[in-house]
Amino acid sequence: MNSPTFKIEQIYTGCLAQGAYYITSNGQAAIIDPLRETQPYIDRLSRDNAQLKFIFETHFHADFVSGHVDLSRKTAAPIVYGPNAMPAFDCIVATDGQDFKLGHITIRVLHTPGHTMESSCFLLVDENGSEQVLFSGDTLFIGDVGRPDLAQKAASLTQEQLAATLYQSLRTKIMTLPEHVLVYPAHGAGSACGKNMSKETVSTIGNQKATNYALRANMTDAEFIKEVTDGLLPPPTYFGANVAMNKNGYHSFEHVFNNGMRALSVAAFKAAAEEVGALILDTRDSDTFHRGFIPQSINIGVNGDFAPWVGALVGDVKQPLLLVTDSNKIEETVTRLTRVGFDNIVGHLEGGFDSWKNAGKEVDTVNRISAAAFAEVVAIEYDTIIDVRKQSEYRAEHVAEAFNRPLADINNWIKDLNPENHFYLHCAGGYRSMIAASILQARGYRNFTEVAGGFKAIAETSIPKSDFVCQSKIIL
Repeated sequence: MNSPTFKIEQIYTGCLAQGAYYITSNGQAAIIDPLRETQPYIDRLSRDNAQLKFIFETHFHADFVSGHVDLSRKTAAPIVYGPNAMPAFDCIVATDGQDFKLGHITIRVLHTPGHTMESSCFLLVDENGSEQVLFSGDTLFIGDVGRPDLAQKAASLTQEQLAATLYQSLRTKIMTLPEHVLVYPAHGAGSACGKNMSKETVSTIGNQKATNYALRANMTDAEFIKEVTDGLLPPPTYFGANVAMNKNGYHSFEHVFNNGMRALSVAAFKAAAEEVGALILDTRDSDTFHRGFIPQSINIGVNGDFAPWVGALVGDVKQPLLLVTDSNKIEETVTRLTRVGFDNIVGHLEGGFDSWKNAGKEVDTVNRISAAAFAEVVAIEYDTIIDVRKQSEYRAEHVAEAFNRPLADINNWIKDLNPENHFYLHCAGGYRSMIAASILQARGYRNFTEVAGGFKAIAETSIPKSDFVCQSKIIL
């Protein structure tokens, strides 16, 4: 958004479904919820000849590590939180309604607890005193609101009590704003910080009051609590660690990045894997990975929702990692891992997988067949078919008699598999099923066949499909 007296740039990172905001007015700038790598912001400030005056944080983020600490250290701009925040570093803990002047405009703090107890929105007020833009953080999304279960332990409240708090925040602070006010949220579709966010990344208060289920005018607090808490999936395991890093501080991005960019020879790579118990993370695409990889490697392709899947499946951000990646993807891979707090990157294999293979080291493969071949050999009534898509995808349409075992729950359902019984494995397009296949083989399960192209390709065959969901075939 641009006006004669201020400019707003939404910096949206699709793989995290995260929006940061860069605001300038009369040579002064503010950044809201920055990503961990700070150099792009510093370069932008230099190009604009702007002074960074404030770094605003809407809350202690759970799904990514913010760049607030590094950015403040490099620019001397203060970090601003809303009430109740008690980080381990110097910052401004604002009061509800406190104003911060930025050039010709004002940024006003609106304390909106509920997602977390320090959650706050930032309201842009123009030079005429007119309320124009709401940076809503995780309080209000487009089509949804922030989940109220992430801060239960820290706040000593139940999710129902947090939901009741969020209800009041929305009714007294958000829904009372003028309907023309633009809404810029911290996340969009794909984030685990809400349930059913829109793919849109900007809206208005009026539109959200008309279309967002959680902002119905006649909604009671009891109805809100029930609807907001219904169907919440467990948060990814790395969320707690990210909150701690955002609250207590972290190693500089440059320190972690330089470690990850360390190229290791085959011998050094193998030695490191054995000495520190490192997990070998292969970030190549599934079509390449299945043809050959280092035994015990886990495949999570960088050309997908890479960092959230690493966070969800690896979980422990302190786990030492060794990377196998395409040469042109090393910087991207390391950067995306740092965004979700995986700072213990030992290094990457110099020359990639080819150097390992050419050194005569042991190589593993995944048994993969095409959807057409699957259609020819599968016996629906007798063969076991495992669909690792989300429940919502499975409910919409699935292969007849297939079992739904979502990838996110693999650490729970894998122990129920009989390694003697063969099964077929698929997802939507092949990305998630290859992740599952690599985890299965790393844990000793080999009697399965992964289907290339996933359900999208299977749907083009004559294999029977069903929209009837048998509850016994779903992991709840």
